[in-house]
Amino acid sequence: MALKQKLQFWLAGLRFLAHVHKILPFARMSPAILLQRRARRFPLDTALLFEDRAYSWSELDQHVNRYANWLTGQGLVRGDVVALMMDNRPEFLMIVMAFSRVGIYGALLNTSLRDQALAHAIGVAGCRGIIAGSEYADVVKALGDDERPDHVWIQVDGDNDDGGINDAVASSPAAAPAGAVRPRNTDPFCYIYTSGTTGLPKAAVVTNQRMLGANFIFGTMMHRSRRGDVIYVTLPVYHTNAMSIGWGAALATGAAIALRRKFSVSQFWTDVSRYRATSFVYIGELCRYLLNAEPHPDETNHRLRVAVGNGMRPEVWGPFQERFNVPVVREFYGSTEGNAPALNFEGRPGMIGRIGRGREVVACDPESGELIRDRSGFARRIAAGETGLLLGRISRFMRFEGYVDKRASQSKVLHDVFRSGDRYFNSGDLVQLHNGGWLSFADRLGDTYRWKGENVSTGEVAQILGTVAGVEETTVFGVPVPNADGKAGMAAVVPGAGFDLGGFTGDVNQRLAPFQRPVFVRLVQGSMKITGTFKHQKNEYSRDGFDPTVVSDPLYVLSRGEYQPLSAAVFEQIQAGELPLG
Repeated sequence: MALKQKLQFWLAGLRFLAHVHKILPFARMSPAILLQRRARRFPLDTALLFEDRAYSWSELDQHVNRYANWLTGQGLVRGDVVALMMDNRPEFLMIVMAFSRVGIYGALLNTSLRDQALAHAIGVAGCRGIIAGSEYADVVKALGDDERPDHVWIQVDGDNDDGGINDAVASSPAAAPAGAVRPRNTDPFCYIYTSGTTGLPKAAVVTNQRMLGANFIFGTMMHRSRRGDVIYVTLPVYHTNAMSIGWGAALATGAAIALRRKFSVSQFWTDVSRYRATSFVYIGELCRYLLNAEPHPDETNHRLRVAVGNGMRPEVWGPFQERFNVPVVREFYGSTEGNAPALNFEGRPGMIGRIGRGREVVACDPESGELIRDRSGFARRIAAGETGLLLGRISRFMRFEGYVDKRASQSKVLHDVFRSGDRYFNSGDLVQLHNGGWLSFADRLGDTYRWKGENVSTGEVAQILGTVAGVEETTVFGVPVPNADGKAGMAAVVPGAGFDLGGFTGDVNQRLAPFQRPVFVRLVQGSMKITGTFKHQKNEYSRDGFDPTVVSDPLYVLSRGEYQPLSAAVFEQIQAGELPLG
């Protein structure tokens, strides 16, 4: 690390240390109290930018008080759980902060949830009520009578109340409510749900300590924001990245947050320029979409200093920084519920950070995730150059709050890993250990499959395919094949300008080992199926498989080194084991 970088790092570290007392387990602090202090100290500073509206810290705090007073007027009390389903807009943040102010636990619903998944998310958190934006009123009303909570309140998007709560909230007192609380740091702040890509969503417990810790670490050391800075957030605020690392970082440092309803490739650079953003929060695929887009007149007309996020693939990292003139990309690794974070403070391309105290990378079966234990029954730490499972030691200071569902929480805990009685959080993620303790993300357990007697990393294959000319986006997974051991690789590919099947085939054969080459390719017409947080819906593609009667997109199969169209007749040959694969 250069001398200037070291100095900046240590100065940022000192800023963080000044706030450590606020995030200790025995402290009594919450995001709502932090907001109140921000409003008292800097009442006229800009806190929130949304479309053509700007809110000062004082204005925002008064809106939060109105919602808090309205909530207590509904008979809600400290410890109640209320769900929130709403697009990115100021009211979302106001309501979440109001929950915090009176000790209500907000269950932040993924807005893509429907029917059974939505009912499950509401039920598993024990929600007493739900506040829905009018944009999701019909979704909530479509639930059965026994699936909806006792109370359903509609917050109307716009000036027309039309039977919603808007007028009642607006007429509530702007003074702090009598029921304002000073919660323990170990009390819940909110529940944030896992994506549900591998089953029904689980409600992860985010305590005040966890929220505030992320706020101060990311605000002071990753964004390195100050008053007058602007953090641009286009990810959904029901997700940790936007809530903790976007809004929370602004709250912790006095920067403003510029919020957009939903991510837009065409409007991203326009927003960054007009809001004079100094940093933004990303998920890797968001950056790929921007890189694949046509040039935009504002793409270098900005004052961005840093991008902070996770999932930036190595083949995107350098070209993204160079094309858009983003000086630093600071990648991190973490999960909403986990205790094994990694932070790349230095902005080293391709790395998620260095391994820290309490984190371990151990040998495991990459397909099943089972630890490889020695004769004494204990795990083996891997060496540099190897790939293993990332674990986080559970202790008083590295807590694992887990999920509302205690059984789901226990399923993530490993016992007797290095000695009898110890406990570790199982991240479920494979990482590669590099010299100097650096880590890079490898794959998720379950995304690795076995073909021709070899373990295949879907992340590694997808990374290579992503650099092939004309490939805009790709996701890789394994599919079962009759009369074959293991699973064959399949790639769903979004072809762009310049895509050529012959050139694609040449790159596959040249750059991938025989066992890594996707046996099946699906050329996705349109855009990739993704979750609200830009995760590929691998399960859906895997369920579709390679049956041409199920899949309407063009399908191809690799046979004798060439991709040929996968027709109904060819499908029958595969089923009968008559077509050589690979």
